[in-house]
Amino acid sequence: MVQTVPVETRYTVERYFELVETGVLHADDRVELLEGVIVAVSPQNPRHASATTRAHHALANALAHRAVVRVQMPLVLGSYSVPEPDVAVVPGTDADYDDAHPTTALLIVEVADSSLLQDRLTKSALYAAAGIPEYWLVNLRDDCIEVFRAPDPSTRRYAETRTRRRGEQIDLVAFADAQVSVSDLLPTRK
Repeated sequence: MVQTVPVETRYTVERYFELVETGVLHADDRVELLEGVIVAVSPQNPRHASATTRAHHALANALAHRAVVRVQMPLVLGSYSVPEPDVAVVPGTDADYDDAHPTTALLIVEVADSSLLQDRLTKSALYAAAGIPEYWLVNLRDDCIEVFRAPDPSTRRYAETRTRRRGEQIDLVAFADAQVSVSDLLPTRK
């Protein structure tokens, strides 16, 4: 008699990290766990890499060590999601994450070109459901920043969405005295 093994249809955070620990997944595999599904992350083109670096620098300068600015590192959101946002501003200090990944963020920044629809739909729903107060989508296609605020976890949506363009400033929800220039986030236009 042949015994069949059930196929996992939805991975938990614990199972996902077990796959890493046992070597099934490697650090260079470029994947993340979204709603229980292991999803491949697109390779970065130069504009994506530039925008990620720009966002990191702009936020680090604006916050002056009042929070931790992490680049493409795990963020554990509930039982089934471990996204690796391009940039995450998390509360506390670096030492707070020596033994565990953060489970919340004050601001998430995703840079999008080929991933625009996934970042606008899937990721915004995930971040709203987790109650992340602010999500910025660096839209490389349209050369703008989409700002999502006022999350409603029950509907998995942000109540407020605005588009910011070059020459404008974005105030940070979590830090009333901090702002970032849109021009500092976007790569130079050709």
